Amino acid sequence: MNIDLLIEELFKKDTTASYKCLLELEEISDRENTVYTYFDTFLEMLDNEKSFIRVRGFRLICKNAKWDKDNKINQNINKILTELDDEKPTAVRQCLASLKYLIENKQELKNNIKEKLLGINYLKYNDSMQGLIFKDAEENLFLLK
Repeated sequence: MNIDLLIEELFKKDTTASYKCLLELEEISDRENTVYTYFDTFLEMLDNEKSFIRVRGFRLICKNAKWDKDNKINQNINKILTELDDEKPTAVRQCLASLKYLIENKQELKNNIKEKLLGINYLKYNDSMQGLIFKDAEENLFLLK
């Protein structure tokens, strides 16, 4: 499937098909920089009212950090990290899982990321999710050392 169609699929409600497309785009991003050309689309996804679309955008931004020679991530880091404040704890956990790619490839943003991780308000989530989000954030903080 071509990349335009994969990107288009990210906005659809069918979560099974969209998730497969997300995984395929992430896999392509591991190998080559062709998906990076859609960076502005991923950034716009962060403004979507649907959290699953925001998460997909965040994940693809992180996966493409190694291709970010234009420093678009650096220029938009505060907007990108805002997704870690999502109301939905599952969205935050998915973003925290992808954050490692940003940390690996954007060392110059360590302080921004660290500050954001330390500022996460765990208490706004239900008890069963607080510890999980805290653990996810701690794992990322460990990578920042």
